[in-house]
Amino acid sequence: MEQNRLALVALHFVAGIGDYTIRQLVSYCGSAEKVFKTPKGKLLKIPGIGPVIAETIIKGQPFEKAEKEIRRAEKESVEILFYTDKKYPSRLKQIPDAPSMLYVKGNVDLENPKTVGIVGTRQATAYGKEQVEKLVEGLTAYGVLIVSGLAYGIDIQAHKQALKHKLPTVGVMGSGMDVIYPVAHKETATKMLEHGGLITENKFGTKPDAHNFPERNRIIAGLSDALIVVEAAEKGGALITAEIANSYNKDVFAFPGSVGITYSAGCNNLIKTNKAHLITAVKDLEYIMNWEAAKTVTKKKVTPFSLESFSEDERTILTLLLEKSPVMIDELSWKSNLPVSQLASVLLGLEFNGVVKSLPGKMYALNN
Repeated sequence: MEQNRLALVALHFVAGIGDYTIRQLVSYCGSAEKVFKTPKGKLLKIPGIGPVIAETIIKGQPFEKAEKEIRRAEKESVEILFYTDKKYPSRLKQIPDAPSMLYVKGNVDLENPKTVGIVGTRQATAYGKEQVEKLVEGLTAYGVLIVSGLAYGIDIQAHKQALKHKLPTVGVMGSGMDVIYPVAHKETATKMLEHGGLITENKFGTKPDAHNFPERNRIIAGLSDALIVVEAAEKGGALITAEIANSYNKDVFAFPGSVGITYSAGCNNLIKTNKAHLITAVKDLEYIMNWEAAKTVTKKKVTPFSLESFSEDERTILTLLLEKSPVMIDELSWKSNLPVSQLASVLLGLEFNGVVKSLPGKMYALNN
């Protein structure tokens, strides 16, 4: 078993640390494996690390659990993706609170050129279901990936219509991969594995507790190029997902509904407060997303400088920025395997040379 991957899983079993702290630890120490070999005194100097967490890391208690988790994933054909992996969804890497580890099962291309999230109330009306059916049917021309949460109502309708029209669809779960919730949707979830898949950030055995679902919603929002709310009451998970999507600068759409109808109030409010584009048909989505233009426009990457004139570390950073720009400093650290302190020095030098520029939110981009 590859030791650094084992160490990465083990970090997720250390009580009291989350995704951000895990990225901090790996960035400061250089790799997950080195985190567990770092002396307690040095760990305590890392922001967010206190004596209890440092002691747990030093003892290396999570390794047995981590090994069992990896063995189970292999047995159940579940792929574990880390933030540093090339196969980790690029859309999620762009959000500040991205999961540092994902469980993925099925046959799905998470880099599909177009992804659409469809969410809404669990108490879907005939009107809501009809709008989902028409919407998904219209989206077949674009080969989009349909993302939703496998829940009752609008979510499951989106998944079923995607399967009906042979579009790939992904269900983002608020439980462990082995705990399909609700159980009534197990048959649909199984069908999705053939033409799509299931995703969760939760360990095996995690129950569908209420606090998991707002976390689940950020993954739906992060994976979506456009998020569409079909029906929603004044409060609920769909509106939380819309708020998150707006915070990620995603395009949010909402179907209007009749005034005074409970499950239209949320959508009408989103439109009224300019938090969502009004949508009545796929052509509205096509117009806002500029999908027609995207069919004919191709971009050619041009390297504005010669990599040979830079040091090895500088070439590594510039190559990463050529692949994607802007990038958060944590991601650059993970991908380059350079500690944040060393990376900051390299980036500063590149800034002085006018090749790289720093942006708000600890983001860096090529200066071209």
